[in-house]
Amino acid sequence: MQSAVETLSPTRVRLTVEVPFAELKPELDKAYKTIGAQVKVQGFRPGKVPPRILDQRVGRGVVLEEAVQEALPRLYSEAVTETGVSPVGRPEVDVTKLDDGTELTFTAEVDVRPEFDLPAYDSLSVTVDDAVVSDEDVTTQVDELRERFAKLSPVERAAADGDYVTLDLVATVGGEDVPGGTAQGLSYQIGAGDLLDGIDEAVTGKSAGDATTFTTTLVAGEYEGQEAEVSVTVRAVNERELPAADDTWAETTGFATFEELQADVRTRLEKMKALEQGVQARDKVLEALLATIDAPLPESVLEAELEWRKQSTTEQLQRAGLTLDMYLENEGKGEEEFEQEVRDSATEAVKAQLVLDAVADKEELGVTDAELTDQVVRRAQRAGVSPDQYAQSVVSSGQLPGLVSEVRRGKALATVMEAASITDASGKAVDLDALRDDLDPTQAADTEYDEDGRPFHVHPDGDVHYLDEQ
Repeated sequence: MQSAVETLSPTRVRLTVEVPFAELKPELDKAYKTIGAQVKVQGFRPGKVPPRILDQRVGRGVVLEEAVQEALPRLYSEAVTETGVSPVGRPEVDVTKLDDGTELTFTAEVDVRPEFDLPAYDSLSVTVDDAVVSDEDVTTQVDELRERFAKLSPVERAAADGDYVTLDLVATVGGEDVPGGTAQGLSYQIGAGDLLDGIDEAVTGKSAGDATTFTTTLVAGEYEGQEAEVSVTVRAVNERELPAADDTWAETTGFATFEELQADVRTRLEKMKALEQGVQARDKVLEALLATIDAPLPESVLEAELEWRKQSTTEQLQRAGLTLDMYLENEGKGEEEFEQEVRDSATEAVKAQLVLDAVADKEELGVTDAELTDQVVRRAQRAGVSPDQYAQSVVSSGQLPGLVSEVRRGKALATVMEAASITDASGKAVDLDALRDDLDPTQAADTEYDEDGRPFHVHPDGDVHYLDEQ
């Protein structure tokens, strides 16, 4: 077999492959066997029909076409290996010549990874935020924990901001009850802002038993956009009481003393700050690496990434009961602005993949079974399934090569991070070794962490999805 490469652009090549007909023998034999099993010829058992009889019955051309289609993937793969090109997309294959018994010639146009020079990793320098936990941070966290243990107690006074009130509501438009606009015994915290516009002003200053009316513009339902008159009766006023910040309360949370609880909170905050710092370092190092490289991107790969991102966004919005138009209106964005944001993020992602693949090739990085298993366990936890279930899903869906590539890119980024200069805002070098087990280089850059250090994503509809939820 002879292969030649023609460069069509910095990101696309055409392979011309000439194959002696004898190299098609395995596929030709298989084609005769496959077709022979489907053709009934008197005097011959299925699959035992001689080739010359099949040529007469179905035609030699049918057999040749079956054999060529079977052989092309193998021949293309061998040509790629022979020429050393780096495909990053599906090839467009065209059989240009087929001389029975003599030769097969075909061309394959395919996008390839562009050529570019990588910088010296130790030339990269980034600065990240300090990972400092103040006494105020600890106090704020403790107060938030106290709020979780707060109790509601009825009070004989007028309702004020922050109180929980029990309400009866009736909403009408033009004297007609609004469907779904009636509620009894509804609990609402004044100032929460998650009920009806005007409700806070209406009930503030009211005591149990008081009734009033107010008008509001309905934002959903049959009467969306219309003004409704709402009659509201305050049935009870409850004050939220936080537990005292002392040893007695600390014992109810599983700690011997309040001081021990504070120490635990500080430890968790320090871990969270360190994780945030590590994530910031990872993202900034990658950003710095990409900034040093100017390379064209394969169009087919970019378009595939764009399509995937649009489809993913649409599916997330549908699960939330939203359309793209509703989302854009909520965000105050136009369609062109949204399209540009998606294109920019897709462009950055494709460039990162190509650059990290180049780093992995240069450093001759591979993926061990242990590393792959670790990644399967991590992702199974995020998906809320067992590692075995996740592994079977990856294999059956054909996603295993993609997962291996992602792990390999993660190792490439980790290699760059080890060599890069990473300092905090105070000028102190950041040691990421302590975070090696917690910081996943393959984790998406848009991951955020809550006050407990738990990783989460915010979907376009605003819904928070914790990655470690089971």
